[in-house]
Amino acid sequence: MTRLPHATSSTPSSERSAEKLLEIVRQTVAELRPYAAEGLRVSLHSVLDRDLGLDSLARVELWSRVEREFGVRLPEELFAAAETPDDLLHALQHFECAAPEPQQGGDDYRPTALTDDLAPDQAQTLVEVLDWHVQRHPQRIHVRLLGDAEQSDDISYAALREGAAAVAAGLQRRGLSPGQRVALMLPTGRDFLHGFFGILLAGGVPVPIYPPMRLSQIEEHLRRQAGILGNAEACMLITVVQAKLLARLLKPQVPSLHEIVTVAELGADSDAFVAPLRQAQDLAFLQYTSGSTGQPKGVMVSHANLLANLRAMGRALRVSGDDVFVSWLPMYHDMGLIGAWFGSLYYGFPLVLMSPLGFLARPARWLWAIHRYGGTLSAAPNFAYELCLSKLDEAVLEGLDLRRWRLALNGAEPVNPDTLQRFAERFAGYGLAASALTPVYGLAEATLGAAFPPLERGPLIDRVQREAFQARGKALTAAADASNVLRFVASGRPLPGHQLRIVDGSGIELPERTEGHLQFKGPSTTGGYFRNPQESQRVRHGDWLDSLDLGYMAAGEVYLSGRVKDLIIRGGRNIYPYDIETAVGNLPGLRKGCVAVFGCGDAASGSERLVVLAETREQEPAARQGLQQAISRVALDLTGVPPDDIVLAPPHSVLKTSSGKIRRAASRELYERGEVGQPQRAVWRQLLRLLQAAVQAQAGRYWRALCAALYAAYFWILLLLIGSLTWLAVALLPRLAWCRRMVRMAARLFLHLAGVPLSVEGLAQLRLPEVRVLVANHASYLDGLALCAVLPAEFSFVAKRELAEQRIAGRFLRKLGTCFVERFDVQRSAADTERLATALQAGQSLVFFPEGTLTREPGLLPFRMGAFVLAARTDVPLLPVAIRGSRMVLRDGQWFPHRGEIRVSVCGHLLAQGRDWLDAIKLRDQARQVLLQRLDEPDRLLLAS
Repeated sequence: MTRLPHATSSTPSSERSAEKLLEIVRQTVAELRPYAAEGLRVSLHSVLDRDLGLDSLARVELWSRVEREFGVRLPEELFAAAETPDDLLHALQHFECAAPEPQQGGDDYRPTALTDDLAPDQAQTLVEVLDWHVQRHPQRIHVRLLGDAEQSDDISYAALREGAAAVAAGLQRRGLSPGQRVALMLPTGRDFLHGFFGILLAGGVPVPIYPPMRLSQIEEHLRRQAGILGNAEACMLITVVQAKLLARLLKPQVPSLHEIVTVAELGADSDAFVAPLRQAQDLAFLQYTSGSTGQPKGVMVSHANLLANLRAMGRALRVSGDDVFVSWLPMYHDMGLIGAWFGSLYYGFPLVLMSPLGFLARPARWLWAIHRYGGTLSAAPNFAYELCLSKLDEAVLEGLDLRRWRLALNGAEPVNPDTLQRFAERFAGYGLAASALTPVYGLAEATLGAAFPPLERGPLIDRVQREAFQARGKALTAAADASNVLRFVASGRPLPGHQLRIVDGSGIELPERTEGHLQFKGPSTTGGYFRNPQESQRVRHGDWLDSLDLGYMAAGEVYLSGRVKDLIIRGGRNIYPYDIETAVGNLPGLRKGCVAVFGCGDAASGSERLVVLAETREQEPAARQGLQQAISRVALDLTGVPPDDIVLAPPHSVLKTSSGKIRRAASRELYERGEVGQPQRAVWRQLLRLLQAAVQAQAGRYWRALCAALYAAYFWILLLLIGSLTWLAVALLPRLAWCRRMVRMAARLFLHLAGVPLSVEGLAQLRLPEVRVLVANHASYLDGLALCAVLPAEFSFVAKRELAEQRIAGRFLRKLGTCFVERFDVQRSAADTERLATALQAGQSLVFFPEGTLTREPGLLPFRMGAFVLAARTDVPLLPVAIRGSRMVLRDGQWFPHRGEIRVSVCGHLLAQGRDWLDAIKLRDQARQVLLQRLDEPDRLLLAS
């Protein structure tokens, strides 16, 4: 390392040098990714390319700033070898460095005040998250428990750790071994918090199950939990004192259960516990998603799953230690347990926690808690927002201030667009911003969150043509004055690092605005259901998991349209029809196996109505009334909520399949049409109608599948044929201009014969004689073909060097005059940049895909700087080109093409204001905004931040 001339030698302090170096790196990264600057975390061990997104040209700028600020000249080999700021720091510390010379113009460098130590990002387990906070701020308030008298019982991080440690010691005294499951049947409160973490500290796996609504139901309630406890092979049950004696009834039904205790009993002694070894892939807890009489499904949530989901949700919601979460959600519910408690634990903001019963009894308590404690975050199912609309009058709300409530998350059940609109209008007068209402999508199999919308946008309602959607599954946008429409609420985009897709029944990914099965994948996706390999296998499709929900994608956001499963969501509670059907079918006076339970949408409550349809031969009014009361009691005991409607129907009213299974959807349609119990048509007429409907539906599915398969085969055969002939012609033609014209004609011919219309806007700008740099978005492998069909012969593509080495593609691209650049060797990449600058100065126009790659997910990826630095340094106009529709025709990773139109928009020329780094960044940002205005896709740069 050599010193710059006229520099004063000095040996830098290690800490000061590290701080100064990190500030330079932060500033450089912040200029590249301005949306990420607020939460930017740069450490000495951040990888320059993978973590910070510094490509070769950004490294050139970083190197020049480091040399200028430290007064040194870095060795050339370090330029290619350095992977982290720590590598640079070691080099700086081994040589004398000169004091920086005064700045004479150039970059306006101002260090940004960014904090590294924001959250336990290096934690591998939930226990490490708690320990991280205990070590840094043990007395900070973690949870404020609200009682009936509105007095708060505050729990600090240290108090939580201390109470949990006492429980852990008690569990180990009773023989708990690492990995064994311990059930928690406790209401919201200090005991639940201590009990859950006590199980984790002792090495066990918590299994939260919901407590009984009333003490009078404990015996029946415990009997229903036997299925979950048996599936989990729980060795202990931690519960309340009142349930302890009756819980002994479970022991004969659950052979693994050998101890039933309370938190007080576990923490009675002061022994220390032995901390077992915990790893990221260990189970954090089991989240059960079904009831007892059905087949229990325990979602396995590892520590890695949990922390990945918390980190992704935190980035999407931009949470910080200044937030306050107010929650009444039950702790056995994933939105209450993970979203409220674990989210506040991880990011260090206080959680104001109240009982679910406290909210249901007095919904205004929720809103007043947000007012009193300055709540910024809160979440609830749709029914809770509807309850506030219907049950609260103005007198109860006088003086309410909701201005700090920045995110009112709505999830866990179907979101009603009317509820969103009316809640925004009603509470706007109390300071609630309409943009605070945030519909989200999640499920236990994804740990919790799967998709969140952009912040501060507010709800997005899609109006689609009813007939096209119901007949063909096409979500075609309805005209503004159309009346026969369906409305769906956008649930947002996939969380950072996660993916969603819509597929048909054969697993083939569908284009946007087409209804299908919603699948997801990502680091927070469960490994499956505990001790239930059949169900785990049923929902897994390679790396993807089937949500069993129906929906469609539009502009990168997911819209839920229905459910494949028969799950009923009422009042935020999951109700499985089989549980109720089995219990009700055993009642005397009803026909066993002839009970259908289903849900119907209810606009008044914002939730779903629970309907029980049961067959009986009873005609006496008093007896029928007794049956209805008995059904209501059974349903209430099983679900905690009474049925909204009980229909006693004559025999053969409940529709079944040929194998005797209940046809719930068909029975619901019969109920909604008001035809239950009406005189039925002749059997042969019913059979004929059913056969006709079945044949038509099946024939339609087969025909669509056959047409799609035939089109895909035709597409690839056509591409192979035209591509082979074009390759041969290009190889033989002697002139570059002839080769390019041949490729242009072939590309147009292929798109025409493939039935892919190509429309071009702004084509006249391509015919101008001046030299230009063209930058286009990259959504599909068809993008290059579309540009070949559009561009004049004087444009040369810029491609990655790996393509030049391919035997077939390399020769073809070389004959077309393609310019190749290095992506991974930073020294060669910088040299390639100089070579491209020479080509521009010699009059050669260049075509770039600045995203550098493509993905199956919609959205504009971050741009590499090469094209923009070249345009700025050579003072050449930049021409953005937007390509729409290609991703829908052929998506990355999906070799099944779909019919669709490709539209190419040539935008206006852009000129850099100068030739330095910041001018190139401004040019890049201008081009990005121009493309986003033309594309119906989200900005992935915002998502990455």
